[in-house]
Amino acid sequence: MTFRMPAEWAPHEAVWIGFPSSAEYWGAPLQRAQQQMAAFANAVHASGQGERVHVIAGNAEAMAVAEGLLDAGVHVELRQIGDVWLRDTGCIIVKDGDRRIARNFGFNGWGNRFDYPGDQTIGQELAADFGFEIAQADWIFEGGSIDVDGEGLAATTVDCLLNPNRNPTLDKAAIEDRLRTDLGIERLLWLGDGLANDHTDGHIDNLARFVGPNHILVPSSAGLDDPNQSVFEDARARAEAFGCKVTLMPSVGRFEQDGEIVPASYMNFYIGNRAVVVPIYGGANDDAAIDVLASIYPERDVIGVMADAVLTGGGSFHCSSQHVPV
Repeated sequence: MTFRMPAEWAPHEAVWIGFPSSAEYWGAPLQRAQQQMAAFANAVHASGQGERVHVIAGNAEAMAVAEGLLDAGVHVELRQIGDVWLRDTGCIIVKDGDRRIARNFGFNGWGNRFDYPGDQTIGQELAADFGFEIAQADWIFEGGSIDVDGEGLAATTVDCLLNPNRNPTLDKAAIEDRLRTDLGIERLLWLGDGLANDHTDGHIDNLARFVGPNHILVPSSAGLDDPNQSVFEDARARAEAFGCKVTLMPSVGRFEQDGEIVPASYMNFYIGNRAVVVPIYGGANDDAAIDVLASIYPERDVIGVMADAVLTGGGSFHCSSQHVPV
């Protein structure tokens, strides 16, 4: 019996999306972040094709805001969610034929940076309410640190998975063994560093994403002032040397908030049953990034949604969501 993590473009039964809820965590950008997250959820819901959208609010006030912003038919739930990043705190649903289980990993706030009530429990709670059997893994792991092609190939970064602030006793071979056992990963493409100033220590879903079997999307530099130029070039070289088909997409380029470079990325897109929702930032390459994904997924609606306020919380739409494969 081999359970495997399906590719994101495989059909979904549902998706969980975290909703910004805490003024303490989010500060002044909270209202705009709520509007942008609701726009993301509405875009997935409007495209339909059987994918139920569940938006998870952390308090009654936020739930009321969500209900006012979301389309009819989007499910709004009140739970102790911690922060919104369900890609990392939620369970990963793996499949063996028609059988599904929820794989729950340890979580330590991205290397003991954050400790929010609910982050340790929200994944199991959501999976249990869906009726999934929950299988606990015995190590620290976040869903945003890996991307898969559904056929046994995955990509990650050395920057994150070998960081001693997660699993200091595990070397590369031990991590590969656990990924094989827990997620059905047979081959692992190790990329190097993640984006500059990414507090996740370089999650792959900000850097490179599979868009088909053995086909990976990698950013290309937006100019000489792009803080991630060398990171992108290294990722492309490693992927090509590994034997992957590589498609390039323009990067956001240098993006600052409050005078600091932040990890704005078009790579944090979400692939739904009918829609691909791309975070955009009002930059020169927004349309070009959408066009690249539209050429890859002509059967899906590729929709750009502003995400600059969501980014102030540390991530974007892919980070805030966890899908449930059929």
